[in-house]
Amino acid sequence: MALSKEELLHIAKLSDLKIADDEIDDYLKKVDDILEYTEIINNAPIEGLGETIGANDNYNVFRKDEPVQFDNIPGIMENCEETERNMYKIPKVIE
Repeated sequence: MALSKEELLHIAKLSDLKIADDEIDDYLKKVDDILEYTEIINNAPIEGLGETIGANDNYNVFRKDEPVQFDNIPGIMENCEETERNMYKIPKVIE
């Protein structure tokens, strides 16, 4: 399936792409290569193949969540202009 120059320019316009005149032939070649590859994939024999839901038995493995005591509260409070009872004090945002 070949793409014409006019079709390529139309797609570029829809995509808001700027293609210089000297780049058109290169783009046409690349798009034709992509379209040929998709034809190969579309015509691949799939008869008799089962459904694949994951190629292996791996699953999300997370570390165990363990609480840790944070001891550098004064260091964190240095990042705030105003604090109260070891908490950031911010201006009221709801009236």
